[in-house]
Amino acid sequence: MSISADFSLHTTTVGDTGSTVVFLHGLFGQGKNFTQIAKGLTPDHQSLLVDLPNHGRSDWTEELDYREMADLVAEELRAGVAADQPVHLVGHSMGGKVAMVLALRHPELIDRLVVVDIAPVATGGSMGQFEHLLGSLAELDLTQISSRGEADEQLQENIADPMIRGFLLQSLVRRDGGFGWLSNLDLLRAELDVIGGFPDLTDTQFTGPVLWVAGADSDYITEEHRSPMRTLFPQTHLLRINDAGHWVHADQPEVFTSVLRHFFAHQD
Repeated sequence: MSISADFSLHTTTVGDTGSTVVFLHGLFGQGKNFTQIAKGLTPDHQSLLVDLPNHGRSDWTEELDYREMADLVAEELRAGVAADQPVHLVGHSMGGKVAMVLALRHPELIDRLVVVDIAPVATGGSMGQFEHLLGSLAELDLTQISSRGEADEQLQENIADPMIRGFLLQSLVRRDGGFGWLSNLDLLRAELDVIGGFPDLTDTQFTGPVLWVAGADSDYITEEHRSPMRTLFPQTHLLRINDAGHWVHADQPEVFTSVLRHFFAHQD
């Protein structure tokens, strides 16, 4: 894939003291989804919230590739917060896959890695949920929308959960007198198989400390995933957070923040 030299990743910094934690969001998300967690880590840590390619305020690409996304984030870190010392990296879902690939390809940039509710394997059947969500958004006629409230109302039939609708509609913005999407929905829908997959990186390892955080009510991580995780990340520890589904940090923000604080403070 060819990426222009002036490709731009949008980032937001929270806090100005302590070691740096970099957050990578999941599909449909934005860096700002981790704002509450980042504020909870101050003053011991400052955080960099990244909008991944094709999401939020970052530029769009013509294709989607985990290696390319990881390399783009690595370039951003190497030129900025990781220029002088490695950073802690946290990635959720799709962002967790980007984080794993980044740690494997650019281990010198990463001190500790946190992978949230995803494994280094093909995600499989769960992508059907995202196909449904993307299809529902594609059916929304933005030329007939005069407010985000109207968009929410039109989505209710296909997406019953108001929290999910609210999450998706974060990407709906006013543009050129009407509305448009921050996320590159056409590409994301076309590349769902890639998003659900994971590149073959079996000849590499990240030997630093890795915390693997799962939602106890989520089925994204199973016992059969332990082996491929440990093959790539031999210093992996799995923690399940009760009363949390796939969006662990949103379901249990205080517990999640406490877990990060403990992991980043612990010295092996």
